[in-house]
Amino acid sequence: MSVKNPTSYQSQNKTISIGSFTFESGDQLQNVELAYERFGPPGAPTILICHALTGNQYAVGSEEQPGWWAGLIGRGLPIDTSQFQVITFNVLGGCHGSTGPASLDPETGEPYRLSFPPVTVRDIVHSQWKALRELGIDRLHAVAGGSLGGMQAYEWGLLYPTFMKQLFILAATPYLSDYGIAFNHIGARAIKDDPSFNHGNYPSNQHLKGFEIARMAGMITYRSQTLFQKRFDRNQKEDASYDIQSYLDYQGDKIKDRFDANSYLYLLEAMNHHDIGRGRGGWKQASQHYEAEVYTLSFEHDLLYPFDFIKSFSDHVPGSEHFHSDTDYGHDGFLVEFNGWASWIGNKIN
Repeated sequence: MSVKNPTSYQSQNKTISIGSFTFESGDQLQNVELAYERFGPPGAPTILICHALTGNQYAVGSEEQPGWWAGLIGRGLPIDTSQFQVITFNVLGGCHGSTGPASLDPETGEPYRLSFPPVTVRDIVHSQWKALRELGIDRLHAVAGGSLGGMQAYEWGLLYPTFMKQLFILAATPYLSDYGIAFNHIGARAIKDDPSFNHGNYPSNQHLKGFEIARMAGMITYRSQTLFQKRFDRNQKEDASYDIQSYLDYQGDKIKDRFDANSYLYLLEAMNHHDIGRGRGGWKQASQHYEAEVYTLSFEHDLLYPFDFIKSFSDHVPGSEHFHSDTDYGHDGFLVEFNGWASWIGNKIN
C-alpha cells in the first residue's frame, strides 16, 4: 500500500454540519452536527471507528489523554496510522459535541431533552454517511467497532454494502437479546424513577442517584465473575465494606461527570431496537447480503454478546471469518488486553 508523505499527519478534532436530517421515526431536525476525531496521513485509505455506549470520538486521543482504542490504533499498531487515516464520530444522540438531547433546540433556545427524536442504529449510520460525504470521503477501507460500535458496523454493511471493503464487528450480535434488553430496562428504570430526573428536565447529572445505579448494573455485565473474583477476592475495608462495592460506587459516580443521562437513555433504546433482520426477513436472510469482507470477534465470558450467536452469524455470511478471544474481562475485552486479539485484526486489514 502506497501513501503519499506517510510521515505527514493530520490530527483533527472538529464538528461538521450535515444539514437537515430525517430520522427513521419521520422526525426531522435542521442543521445536525457530528463531532469527530480524524487522525492519520491525508489521502490515505480511511477506516471508520465506531464507539460504544458511553464512548466518544476520541478513539486515538493524545499522548496526554490516550483514546479508548489507543492500544489498537497508531503508528506500527494493528490499525497502522502510517498506512491509514482513521475517523471516529461521536454518535447522533451523543453528548460529546454531536447533536443530541443536551443540544439546544434552535426553535426554543432550550435543550431538546426528551423532545429529541428517537434514535436508531440505522439513524446513527445514515448520519455518519452524510458526514463522510461532507468530508469528501466517498469510500471506506473498513468499518470497525465494538458493542454499540459493532451494531453500527453490522448496519454499515447492509445500508451501504459497497461503501467499504472490510467490516470488523467486535462484541456485538445481529440483534440485542432479551437478556441485554432486560439489563438495559433496569438501568433505564433506575434513571427515570429517580425523582431528580424530573422527566428529563434535570439541571445537571450530579443529583441523579438513579444514573449511578444504572451504571453499576451495566458494569456487572461488562466484566466477568472470574475477573471480579481475581481482582477483589472479597477484600474489605476498615469500615467492613467490600472493595467491589467501592469499585461500583466509583464507577457510578464517575459516569455523571462525563455523560448525559438523557443521552444514555436514548442510546440504550437504540441498542434495544438493534436488529439487522428488521424489515429484511430476519437476521439469517439479512446475513446473505453483505458484500464487504466480514470479520467478527467474540470474547470469553461476554454475558450479553456470546460466542455462539456471533459465530452463528459468521457462519451464515459467505467468506466471513471469526476469532474468539480467551479473556477474563468478558465484554470489556474489546477495550483491553489488545495483545490477545488485536494482531488478528492487523493481519486481516489489507
